[in-house]
Amino acid sequence: MAGRHKITVVGAGNVGATAAHWIAAKELADVVLVDIVEGTPQGKSLDLAQAAPIDGFDVKLVGANSYEETANSDVIIITAGLPRKPGMSRDDLLKTNSDIVGGVTDQVAKYSPNAFIIVVSNPLDAMTQVAFVRSGFPKNRVMGMAGVLDSARMRCFIAEELNVSVENVTAFVLGGHGDTMVPLPRYSTVAGIPITELIPKDRLDAIINRTANGGAEIVGLLKTGSAFYAPSLGAVEMAEAILKDKKKILPCAVYLEGEYGISNLFVGVPVKLGKNGIEQIIEISLTNEERAALQKSAGAVQELIDVMGI
Repeated sequence: MAGRHKITVVGAGNVGATAAHWIAAKELADVVLVDIVEGTPQGKSLDLAQAAPIDGFDVKLVGANSYEETANSDVIIITAGLPRKPGMSRDDLLKTNSDIVGGVTDQVAKYSPNAFIIVVSNPLDAMTQVAFVRSGFPKNRVMGMAGVLDSARMRCFIAEELNVSVENVTAFVLGGHGDTMVPLPRYSTVAGIPITELIPKDRLDAIINRTANGGAEIVGLLKTGSAFYAPSLGAVEMAEAILKDKKKILPCAVYLEGEYGISNLFVGVPVKLGKNGIEQIIEISLTNEERAALQKSAGAVQELIDVMGI
């Protein structure tokens, strides 16, 4: 009988540690939490292991500062990288995080050559491209978590607006992660009913705007950090779809080769996730306006790739 799955989470900050928590609580896999700060991944793993008897999850939790422990992981979730600090340009952040994500990818790819990589580090689409290039993995095994989070935010706001269960709401978001994302209201539904039938246009525009600025809203409230509960669970939902071969259709940042008229770039689109990772890219027909918005979003990602020269 095969043993439990194994997931490595790189970065033991709020996103990484919370991802480890969700994985353990779901009893999805054993977890290796890696961070360069000595003691942090070990301490958080030990704390989480001591919660296991209370909640009754049987998973092995290990904290490490190097990568030997990560060997033969099924999935790698990369959350490492610096948040943007006052006075830092996006280009500064890009260079720093590109170096961090690149270095991490080299290590995890060496120890787990058959793993699936899920990137959560920002700027998301560009960092996923870094991991793809540095790992040399096929495109079905490298993906970024953004659309799951963006659509969850939109679903949350729609459910609140209509006072209905979040379970009844599906939302559809394309494009890069950030203010150029492309929410598609006509493909977003409540119990199968398009939200365009249920929510007046001005309210819908406000929801779309709030979704696009969802991360900034939380940063503004927290002041000392950014969102971590929903982003970490978004990555875990993707890992779960792969490990359980769910064939779940989720919006993810994936490498496009002509789909939606975009080539050689990671951009968020709906994909089917199963045991082979990205098993299908779902192409839907877009209006001219939606297509233009998606092209603009891809252009913003391309600018970052050009700056990095990859």
